Amino acid sequence: MTDVRTLLLDQKLTLTPSEEKIVQILLADYPTSGLSNASNLAKKAGVSDATVVRLAVKLGFEGFPDLQKRLLSEVEARLHSPLLMMETKRSSDAAQGIAEAYLHAVSETIDKTVGATPANTYDKVAKLIMESKGRVGLVGGRFSRHIAGMLAGYLSQLRPGVHDIGTLAAPSFDILVDYGKRDVLIAFDYRRYQNDVVAFASQAADRGATVVLFTDQWLSPIAEHAEVTIICPLDVPSPYDTLAPAVAQIEALVAQILSTLDDSTRRRIENLEAVRARNGVTVDGDESETKSQPGPKRTKGTTRNV
Repeated sequence: MTDVRTLLLDQKLTLTPSEEKIVQILLADYPTSGLSNASNLAKKAGVSDATVVRLAVKLGFEGFPDLQKRLLSEVEARLHSPLLMMETKRSSDAAQGIAEAYLHAVSETIDKTVGATPANTYDKVAKLIMESKGRVGLVGGRFSRHIAGMLAGYLSQLRPGVHDIGTLAAPSFDILVDYGKRDVLIAFDYRRYQNDVVAFASQAADRGATVVLFTDQWLSPIAEHAEVTIICPLDVPSPYDTLAPAVAQIEALVAQILSTLDDSTRRRIENLEAVRARNGVTVDGDESETKSQPGPKRTKGTTRNV
């Protein structure tokens, strides 16, 4: 008997944007998220009750109660699993260091991330980014803006018009005057959600821009305006949520884009590498080739910036 998670992750499954939101909710806290009634699930996803029922039927069930029955049977089977019993009765290792225990927790969270977003979502986002005829802006909160900056660094090598908005301030909102239907805004917003990030993304959507959201399973308010939402779990034994899964997700997105490189993108990367080589940007080139060339030089006791 195929479990519900496998059905939700089936790449052959064709989903509407509203159905994708439900799938994201179900996968983010699987299987608990599907054990409430259809109305609660619909409200959390911001869709109608009828959409929840249609998704259940599309998955091969008679209706949502039938899907929920399958989820309950999975829970029951797991509760009687020898593997789970072993996990729940495992004694804590007092000799294990705090740092090592934390890294194990992060690793487990990344494992959960694999099933939190359908694989075809990455393909959809990749196409939105690479096929956009306008700019691609990236924005994030106090910590997540650093992830936005990392993704901007990758994307700027793959296409023109990438803009890392950085720390939001009053003048940052002036950028919105140039946003429109040709543009894509990628927003990173995790609990505790930031008012300025939410405001910027919602206003970009109001101006017609396509919004892509990276958030947690509790969903930033930006989800109401997002064309696509990518979710990751954040919980670790720390007062600070881990953003390691979010970094893994942006790297997965870049891998998805790289798998479909066209000639123009390849030429851009080649030209970028030529510029870097001419200016001796990295230490992997022949020192003699860049010795007489313009650009930054390495002096004794220093290394080139990477």
